[in-house]
Amino acid sequence: MATSEAEMTTQDVANRYMELEKQGNWMAIHDELYCPGAVSIEPEHAAAMGMQTVTTGIDGIKAKGKAWNDGIEEMHGGYCSEPVIGGTYFSVAMGMDCTMKGSGRMKMDEIAVFEVKEGKIVREQFFF
Repeated sequence: MATSEAEMTTQDVANRYMELEKQGNWMAIHDELYCPGAVSIEPEHAAAMGMQTVTTGIDGIKAKGKAWNDGIEEMHGGYCSEPVIGGTYFSVAMGMDCTMKGSGRMKMDEIAVFEVKEGKIVREQFFF
């Protein structure tokens, strides 16, 4: 008789997210925790920073993350709070202090909200 792994709860996903985030392992976060059709939403004013406001699909989310990281000249620091769980959502406060290529040093603080369905992140939304 075959056994199947139990579906991860929102708390399980949040815990694993934090474990991988502390390692700086964003690729593993995307590969392990996101569903293929996940959606990423940035605030409308992010367009002025050259960012897409809506990205659909894990490949697009990975490409968005790579483009952001490629624009960083130097990291001076960053943080991510412990997650707060509410039903099928978890949120973290996160931020960074970095020098962006061509536009200087900036400090950014944001709230990230993640929706979990069937043990995977299906939506992320950022508020900054």
